[in-house]
Amino acid sequence: MNNLKRFTNSIFCCLALSGLLFLGGCQTLPQTELSPISVSSAKQAQAWELQGKLAIKTPEDKLSANLYWRHSDNHDELTLTTMLGTTILTLEATPNSAHLHVDGKDYRDTNAQALLKRVSGWSIPIADLPLWITGQAGKTDIVEAFDEQGRPKQLTSNQTHLPWSVNFLSWQTQSGAAVPYQLKVERSDLQLKFQLNQWQALGKPTVMLGDKP
Repeated sequence: MNNLKRFTNSIFCCLALSGLLFLGGCQTLPQTELSPISVSSAKQAQAWELQGKLAIKTPEDKLSANLYWRHSDNHDELTLTTMLGTTILTLEATPNSAHLHVDGKDYRDTNAQALLKRVSGWSIPIADLPLWITGQAGKTDIVEAFDEQGRPKQLTSNQTHLPWSVNFLSWQTQSGAAVPYQLKVERSDLQLKFQLNQWQALGKPTVMLGDKP
């Protein structure tokens, strides 16, 4: 049985037996000073958070989930839940550490992508997704096509043995910036489809003259 099927079967068996999956081993993240801000482009955001949907598909299996992701340069917090709101997994990552909580168990590694691959079988490009989700191309990505507004329509990433193809299916305006509404990230063995229902740019609030510190 492939890793994805074993992983999803384990999740849904647990849900059927218990009805709820509690995150007793997860610690609450510390509050930051970042607040919602407006930007003219996504790259201006010091950080962001999104709520949406994620569909994961392999030749043997598929999984659909609600997605919450809070991202900054030095910290990521990602949560997947079922359509009923039950938590499937949480992933916290920094440049040098990763913590995955799933099926009542905790797993740790120094690299988020390696950890997710080891536990779930999903070879998801965690390091590249924040750029693609916000409609940006990485330094080594090849933009294959642009839309009529000059935004990336399709790009290819060749950083791994099997290249990733990213298709920006539709766009929207959130927090004052154009960001994808739907995008598809795929290669021969895996397809990820994202839908961004809400994207919020975060940053330090501007202090106006006369305001109290």
